[in-house]
Amino acid sequence: MEQKVKIGLVQMSCTSNKQDNLQKAITKVRETAAKGAQIICLQELFTSLYFCDEESYDNFALAEAIPGPSSDELSAVAKELNVVIIASLFEKRTQGIYHNTTAVLDADGTYLGKYRKMHIPDDPGFYEKFYFTPGDLGYKVFKTKFATIGVLICWDQWYPEAARITSLMGAEVLFYPTAIGWAETQDEGTNTEQYNAWQTIQRSHAIANGVHVVSVNRVGNEAGVNFWGGSFVANPFGTIMYQASHQNEESIVQEINLSKTDSYRTHWPFLRDRRIDSYQPITKRYLDEE
Repeated sequence: MEQKVKIGLVQMSCTSNKQDNLQKAITKVRETAAKGAQIICLQELFTSLYFCDEESYDNFALAEAIPGPSSDELSAVAKELNVVIIASLFEKRTQGIYHNTTAVLDADGTYLGKYRKMHIPDDPGFYEKFYFTPGDLGYKVFKTKFATIGVLICWDQWYPEAARITSLMGAEVLFYPTAIGWAETQDEGTNTEQYNAWQTIQRSHAIANGVHVVSVNRVGNEAGVNFWGGSFVANPFGTIMYQASHQNEESIVQEINLSKTDSYRTHWPFLRDRRIDSYQPITKRYLDEE
């Protein structure tokens, strides 16, 4: 039997006002739900500007507990609209310990749990190691009303191990809340190459694991970075079902058919043919010659 689910993607710009951003996201969740969305994913750190462009102790004031004020407000919206909400927030775990975390809220408003970003980047303009302790909850799946979903966050996108493990845990869809963009000083060729690499690696996760992939990025110019949007949905063989623009805010609904996973995994049996007995070297940082 076919198992169809309508996926909502909210691609938006942000300001320095945390409450305004939250209310804007809620408005767009409502718009997306009105179009029929059942599972709605918000972009990475949507309640603020992408503050990791600098190392500033003042930015720690943006963090909050999870569950906490933002997740509680979104839980009420999820219950009202009968939708699942995937909400990426700056988590204050305790004094001096902070995480880049995504909360998952079920369609009845239940807080199902959270995933803490495992891979933390540190690059010019993306100083995340200054703010975020690496995730220690492991990879996670969440059994929502409409599907069993896996959530990973931004820099996790580049690691096939993360997608593989989450898929092996039973995820039917991989969601990637994201904040990534182009430096204003880059040429168009570099911009195109970077976006294509970003999308290609995630499409490869869809193919290798036979699952849909949903990636939700922000738009807007912040501190010399043009966040490139381009949010998209890929089917279990990597075909792009929808791709958003690079500049515009969008509230997108894309229907997917979860039963396609069995068809693709049967005809392209990558999971069947895995040589799990040979993969021990993957736990090493690098295999130096002796």
